Amino acid sequence: RKKKISNTMFCRYLIFFYYLCKETIYKENMNPKKILFITQEICPYLPETPQSSVCRNLPQYIQEKGHEIRTFMPNYGSINERRNQLHEVIRLSGMNLIIDDTDHSLIIKVASIQSARMQVYFIDNEDYFQNRETTVDKDGVEYEDNDERSIFFVRGVMETIKKLRWVPDIIHCHGWMSALAPLYIKKGYKNDPNFKDAKVIYTPYDDEFKKPFRKDTADKLKFEGINDDVINRVKERGVMDYNNLTKLAIEYSDGVIQGGEKELSPEISDFIKEQKVKFLAKDEDFETYVDDINEFYDKIDS
Repeated sequence: RKKKISNTMFCRYLIFFYYLCKETIYKENMNPKKILFITQEICPYLPETPQSSVCRNLPQYIQEKGHEIRTFMPNYGSINERRNQLHEVIRLSGMNLIIDDTDHSLIIKVASIQSARMQVYFIDNEDYFQNRETTVDKDGVEYEDNDERSIFFVRGVMETIKKLRWVPDIIHCHGWMSALAPLYIKKGYKNDPNFKDAKVIYTPYDDEFKKPFRKDTADKLKFEGINDDVINRVKERGVMDYNNLTKLAIEYSDGVIQGGEKELSPEISDFIKEQKVKFLAKDEDFETYVDDINEFYDKIDS
């Protein structure tokens, strides 16, 4: 009889403890969100840099705050698939994306960062990423087709999210490889139920490229929703160099978060003010920085 009562009381304590913890988490995050991270680089898949470090730790922090996340990056040829245990997701792969009237197969791979309990999805393609380095080759020379690689990466993420049937509240884009995402989300996918209500945030880093995109980049953007009027507006910007690409991302974003160690250039800072886009400066203390970002998500999504 004593043993039975003891077990009953123990179960009651467990139930009480469970609801206490649940209530604590609920109070800490009264408004859980679905947040999509579109990133240019993440460590440990690539060497640690300020950008790869933020893109590794921020999603984990946001997930631990009770939000639901999905994280994407390109599967550059320099990534060791065996060591990092990447494997293809057959049900998500197999689609062809047309860029400049040419079909390119979309391959989706996934890996886990066990210590963070976090999955990372990789956008892959034989033409754009396999047997390549990152945004530059082994000699440090920028790839001529970085514009197409960026288009493929961004559209690959969008199409994969559609296949996952996952509807993000916030889409946080990191680095210039993701800079075309705000345009595609706000124009190309504006009527898609997965993206039509999503808020977009862009984070530029100290990763300025030297070689402008090719002259016909704007024409390659053509997509359902990105008509001639939109393309002509892009063309009016002139040469698609780093500053013009950054301003294009900002124009179609709901918020901007500073990611680099350096201050934003006066040209970019002034453009943010002109567009009246909400802005969050970077804090030197990382814990404060990610806390500020979490609060910034609430402001953007309010």
